[in-house]
Amino acid sequence: MNTVILSGRLTADPEVRFMDNEDQTAYCNFTLAVTREYDREKADFIRCKVFGRSAEVLGDYTEKGKMIIVKGRWETGSYEDKKGNTVFTNDCRVERVELVGSKKEAEEEDRKPDRKKGRR
Repeated sequence: MNTVILSGRLTADPEVRFMDNEDQTAYCNFTLAVTREYDREKADFIRCKVFGRSAEVLGDYTEKGKMIIVKGRWETGSYEDKKGNTVFTNDCRVERVELVGSKKEAEEEDRKPDRKKGRR
């Protein structure tokens, strides 16, 4: 079984791109800063990639510093660099994204007027 669950903060604003295929599939590569449980002063920076509607949600509703939870699987790969050396890669292939907000963020969001309904 290959299942990964990570909770961390986005290190940059997500940039959603679209594949040059028939469906114009959305995708997003991003890095998640995951604090180490045993040493809260340190974090691991984990490369992630997500496709489809989840990529669009990530781009529409998150920004640098936002806490998210992702569920996916670990993927390894490799490529050859300009010098001909083999470079190995490790990424989390995200299958699900959960947006996490603080109580303060939720309260601030509740105070904003509802633009669709024109009410508070």
